[in-house]
Amino acid sequence: MKTLAGLLLLGACLIPMAAPAQNMNADDLKWINQCIADNKGEPGGTPPIVRAYCVCMNEKMDDNEKQSITQWEKSHPTERKACDKQSGWR
Repeated sequence: MKTLAGLLLLGACLIPMAAPAQNMNADDLKWINQCIADNKGEPGGTPPIVRAYCVCMNEKMDDNEKQSITQWEKSHPTERKACDKQSGWR
């Protein structure tokens, strides 16, 4: 019974983290996938870390932004540093 309660609690904790991913549209996925490709092979950039970084950066960008994440991050160092920290990269 304790195991079931623990699993339910864990599941409830994970629901808020999944919410941003549920709000992604095809355009968001396009930009995130491009960011992942742009960062392939970067030092310390394991696939899960790069994905977390790219999702974080995408969430910080305005929906009407025309630049890629890779272009946008160059002019937004504060956001880049926050996503580096959040994703565990750099």
